[in-house]
Amino acid sequence: MLDYSREADRYDASRGGEPRADAAAAAVLGLLPPGTRSLLDVACGTGLVTRRLAGAGLRVTGVDSAHNMARMASGRLPGAVVLGDSRQLPFPDASFDAVCAVWLLHLLSGAEEAATVVAECVRVLRPGGVFVTTVDKAAAHDVGSDIDAVLAPRPVRPAVDRAQAVEAYVAARGLTPAGGAGFRGHGQGRTPRSTVDDLHRGWFTRIPPEGPLAARLAAGLAELPDQEVPRPDPRFTLMSFRRPPAPTG
Repeated sequence: MLDYSREADRYDASRGGEPRADAAAAAVLGLLPPGTRSLLDVACGTGLVTRRLAGAGLRVTGVDSAHNMARMASGRLPGAVVLGDSRQLPFPDASFDAVCAVWLLHLLSGAEEAATVVAECVRVLRPGGVFVTTVDKAAAHDVGSDIDAVLAPRPVRPAVDRAQAVEAYVAARGLTPAGGAGFRGHGQGRTPRSTVDDLHRGWFTRIPPEGPLAARLAAGLAELPDQEVPRPDPRFTLMSFRRPPAPTG
């Protein structure tokens, strides 16, 4: 996995910046039920999306485990960002009306860790609230381009965040599906040259950056035309799940 504390300074510029953050925040906000007042943004990163969620009038808290990410987010939302582990969130039970985890579950080591993170998100969610998360993140980057054709032989681990798996994680905690949305990953269309760079910095977790497979794939990418021309942007998927309301009477 990438060292996201080291990635912090280049993260926004390499991930679509303001346009992507606008699209992500709008999609999350569209899945929140009327009356939502407070939201926890788990793995908030640099706070670019988090700041937009707060700008919609919500009381937003961000949490991230990478020190430099949390530092940058704190600069955007002073007093509203906490350094913490998504596997053991530093908040009491039923603290928030909504919880979102955008671009997090795909980074986790396997189903057990993902189930733990989901359980923590549900624990801090109030009855009747919603949990919103991205699913199938890696698959979104396969847009059928010539770059994808070159990368096809690479080993791919089973996706921790595939939609069916996420539905099982949340169902085990008593949540039910509440809707979905999609949004464009502005500025994340790959170029052959940027993909070579990603190979050598460990973005592809199953390919040793200095190994022979990385070298072969890099050679294939170097033969493609239009080395600096981005291929189509990915389109990301969000799913939302509702926690049952508290019993009455």
